[in-house]
Amino acid sequence: MVHEKNDGINKEIAVPPFPQNRPALSWELKIKKTLKLVPPFLGKFRPIVGQCCHQCTPDSLSKKTGQNFFLGFHDLLNVNETHTRYRGWLVRRVCCVLFVSGCKVYASPANNRLERVCQSNRVKEALTAEHNAPEGGDSRGQINRLSPFLPLINTCIIPSLLRFVGWVVLKMFASIFDSIQVNLNHLPALHRASQEGSLLVYVYVRQSIMDCALIPLVLLCHNLRVPYTVSPLQINSYSLRSIMQKVGVVLLPPSAVTEQDAELDSLYSTVMTSLVRELLHEGQALSVGVSAESGRGGQWLARIRQLIKEGSVPDVSLVPVGISYDCVPKTKNIQVGLSSLLPLLWSLLWRRPGGGVRIHFAQPFSLKEMCESGRCRVDEWLPLQDLLLPVILDNRTNSVFGRRRMSWLLPSSHYASELKEPTHPERDLSIAIILHLIYSATSCMAVMSTSLVSSLLLYRRRKGTSTSLLCRDVAWLTEEVLFRNKDVGFGGSLAEVIHYSLSLLAPHLIIAAVPSSKDPFIVPRPSLAATLHLTFQAQIVTHTFILEAVGACAVSAMLCEVASSGVTMVRSSGVDGKEVKDDMEFDVVLCQSELTERALQLCHLLPPGFMPPCQSSQSFALDAVDSLVRCGILIMEEIPREVPKCDVWKKDALTWTTSDDPYNSDSDCEEQDLHSYKISQSSQCPEMLFFLCSMLSGHLRTLCWATTKLDLLHTPLLEAEFVAQIHSHLCDTASKKKQHYESCSEEAAHTAVRTLIDLGVLLEEHHKEGVFLDVSPLFQLSDNRKKLHRFISHYLYN
Repeated sequence: MVHEKNDGINKEIAVPPFPQNRPALSWELKIKKTLKLVPPFLGKFRPIVGQCCHQCTPDSLSKKTGQNFFLGFHDLLNVNETHTRYRGWLVRRVCCVLFVSGCKVYASPANNRLERVCQSNRVKEALTAEHNAPEGGDSRGQINRLSPFLPLINTCIIPSLLRFVGWVVLKMFASIFDSIQVNLNHLPALHRASQEGSLLVYVYVRQSIMDCALIPLVLLCHNLRVPYTVSPLQINSYSLRSIMQKVGVVLLPPSAVTEQDAELDSLYSTVMTSLVRELLHEGQALSVGVSAESGRGGQWLARIRQLIKEGSVPDVSLVPVGISYDCVPKTKNIQVGLSSLLPLLWSLLWRRPGGGVRIHFAQPFSLKEMCESGRCRVDEWLPLQDLLLPVILDNRTNSVFGRRRMSWLLPSSHYASELKEPTHPERDLSIAIILHLIYSATSCMAVMSTSLVSSLLLYRRRKGTSTSLLCRDVAWLTEEVLFRNKDVGFGGSLAEVIHYSLSLLAPHLIIAAVPSSKDPFIVPRPSLAATLHLTFQAQIVTHTFILEAVGACAVSAMLCEVASSGVTMVRSSGVDGKEVKDDMEFDVVLCQSELTERALQLCHLLPPGFMPPCQSSQSFALDAVDSLVRCGILIMEEIPREVPKCDVWKKDALTWTTSDDPYNSDSDCEEQDLHSYKISQSSQCPEMLFFLCSMLSGHLRTLCWATTKLDLLHTPLLEAEFVAQIHSHLCDTASKKKQHYESCSEEAAHTAVRTLIDLGVLLEEHHKEGVFLDVSPLFQLSDNRKKLHRFISHYLYN
């Protein structure tokens, strides 16, 4: 944590004022009057985020310098004459042009890159393997075969065009966002690495097409080398493709609609690997986006890893980048052409600014150090069906130790020519790197004020809350977020923060301004679009509280088992729906080992990016239980022993463990003391417990609903059609219940289907037409499907 002055946050991270160019609504006036009574919210500490992993890359972590003090933030959109070398009346009107023209740009001509790619052994072998390519063909024949990839190979950076595009993007973002705040703490490390000649690769988690433009714009404005950006977009306009390829954007081939279609071509994968090699040899930087749901984009990291293993590239420095939006622009998964680009730009420019953006660059770390040191462990990875099926079907209490293998994060076609086994160690290591970067980039993301309000309205105040109570909740949750070493993306007084967040979330809320009341009442809209928007905004809060959420769901599972066994629990007033009305008392004792087992089993069902990839599942489950003790939800009680704990002389022989296991603590040489837990009887405990449980209820409910759909499907079906039917079933179920819309997104359906495949519930059958999914014979039995549904539903608190 870095100490700041009391007004440090207010000066550096001022919340943009609410637009005053339109008359205020009645609820806005009431909120402003109500919030005038709220005391100011002054931040004194700001956590340092983005440091290297102490386990996987300790050498890179030891190189940090200049990060023990707070450097503040820079708003890219706040360009004035002080950012130029000139002063005067005319300069103030053209200061943005002067600023961009003064930025340092590193030219990157293609020169003879095409010839170098064609002469590489990798491309020659791929061309020889083609049936229509004769062996020993001339260079003209090779170029003809590579003609679809020539524009991609000749991607370059023209300084004059890059400055012009940078000015246009700055003006466009000024109409879309209120501010673009950049954390300056790790920028000196990037400057130092660039001066030393390190090859930088920026990795971010995909959220919008704006991500591809934000990172190059930030680096351009801070005089760093603009990277070659890998874009997953399919752009149909030839002129637009030509412009983007001249500012360093590597697009998909014209014949491929999606990344998956492009990766099916073995020649494309070979050419792209050679292109990455040549770009790194030229000293260029790269920018890669990775999808946390499907893992798309990770193949580029696998290519870099492969080049380092071969010795073609000495090393690269990976830089995770966290991008946080107050409101994520709705520009995901679209195809861009002139016909669709103009309406998209018009809709973005016509609306009023939609919140701010916060960007955190993490500390660079060596990819070679991570791979060759052996600290990034993959030897305990097991298929999900080996981890959970014995527990689900055989009702075993003890889980199998290990981590879930997520082989789908890396397309199998990437290693098809070199690695025949789907569980090859090199492939697992590449997947581990992808997981590590997804987790690191997510950890760098700041928690925005809209994320806090969305999570509170979804998970704690689902039936609505008053403005004054919401203010107290936001102040409490902000302190909890900072306590967990997570940065926040807002500042100023609490009244400004709440009013600003509600103004951005207003289309998704029902704000009742009753004339007889001075305190407006706020309820989330009971619609699919509104709930999905709030759920997407609240995801970063779930990442922050993932330990507590897993522990709370484990407690819920044990309470469900206790209730089904007939043991009575004392309840003072009960639970009304999803919100606790009065105090609740649970007169039940929870065993430490059983509670840890439930948390461990739930860990295997989490989507990628939630768990630290360098931490064992057992250690994560133990931390999840301990986090509930720190929160005050559980009270630990030591089981009575014959020999007092303090009597060390009467203990038996101590059991020592080897010191090379990173998962063992210093206390492993002592006997493991057994503990039991009781749920705290405080009035805030039940409400806090259900608040944490509800963070994962959307994901778990999606799995339950997808399981009930299996007996209604006529399989086998193409994977895309299977996911579409599951998604349709989720939406229909939520519409009938008129609630739980957070379980109906396309990403949730895709993640649930992938989990069922890993569990062995669904079988993949590869045909020429594509991948077909069918229900396995084991789960064609209704009893086994009921057991699976019962296992998942135990973690749902309601």
